[in-house]
Amino acid sequence: MNFSAFTLGIEEEYMVLDPQTRELRSHEQRIVEQAQKVIKDKVKAEMHQAVVEVGTQICADIHEAREDVLLLRKTIHQIAGELGFSIGAAGTHPFSLWEKQLITDHPRYFALVNEMQDAARSNLIFGLHVHVGMESRELAIHIANSARYFLPHIFALSTNSPFWEGRNTGFKSFRTKVFDKFPRTGIPDYFASIEEYDNYIKLLVKTNCIDNAKKVWWDLRVHPFFNTVEFRICDVPLTTEETITLAALFQAVCVKIYKLRMQNLNFIIYNRALVNENKWRASRYGIDGNLIDFGKEMEVNTRALIYELLDFVDDVLNDLGSRSEVVDGTQRILAMGTGADKQLKVYEEQNGLVPVVDFIQSQFLA
Repeated sequence: MNFSAFTLGIEEEYMVLDPQTRELRSHEQRIVEQAQKVIKDKVKAEMHQAVVEVGTQICADIHEAREDVLLLRKTIHQIAGELGFSIGAAGTHPFSLWEKQLITDHPRYFALVNEMQDAARSNLIFGLHVHVGMESRELAIHIANSARYFLPHIFALSTNSPFWEGRNTGFKSFRTKVFDKFPRTGIPDYFASIEEYDNYIKLLVKTNCIDNAKKVWWDLRVHPFFNTVEFRICDVPLTTEETITLAALFQAVCVKIYKLRMQNLNFIIYNRALVNENKWRASRYGIDGNLIDFGKEMEVNTRALIYELLDFVDDVLNDLGSRSEVVDGTQRILAMGTGADKQLKVYEEQNGLVPVVDFIQSQFLA
């Protein structure tokens, strides 16, 4: 089978740090302005001034994606250093307070804060978004419906935000709890067709709930402007290799569902409420808890279900050229722990959050 249509695009959000205090620090868009001279529109400002967002080009495969993510990380790291800043990648900053952070001077962000108030001001989080190219929007909604089931499994591997405003939250991903305050977040509903989805968006626009479809912030969405399925559930990982593993997994899930469709088969569709149970467990326990196997109607060790996921996508990995990224990368995370596990280990061993920030910085180009 030819899977060339399933291209990749990766977006990451980075934290800008003060090298002395390790606090989040406004860069007044200087990093963005300098980086745009080198990597053009692959970098942009975010709502909070202590955030930098980057995005790859459309990548033909996971190897091209790795090269681009490495380039972006190296470029932002170098420019930030030259300007007197440090850079890190984690779902939340361990101790900086959102109340002290400045909002970027842009009408779009001011409008968002005016509407959302403290839900927007406190949304000081850092995510990973992975776009997988689709032949059509009709195919995209079909794949999105089925792929929802696997969101908690891959999310568990990405968990990288155990701390919030100086506290150990008890969650492996507290970022998702912060984002839950926004409307139109979380696991999406099932849509029987792309027309049903489009009618939903039209109704929201007509009733002044939103002014455009980008204000639907689900964990997975058919992108409103591109022919992609966009996966938005993950914390931004500490390292490039973790990002590449997650992106390769999302791509493999999409291609596997497509392959089943070509064989007149489909993966069973579970409702949103059930998938949400697994998402909550993944945010709380990461890879060290249990998820629900809805087919067996029982709890199963999360690691075991992740190995089942690897088996599920195994027959498309060679064609995608991503066997090492998916299998070896996932096994590495399972063996060494997620970003959250590593942060917690540093915190326990060194008894403080400043060493955790130092660790986050040290992993950015690891």
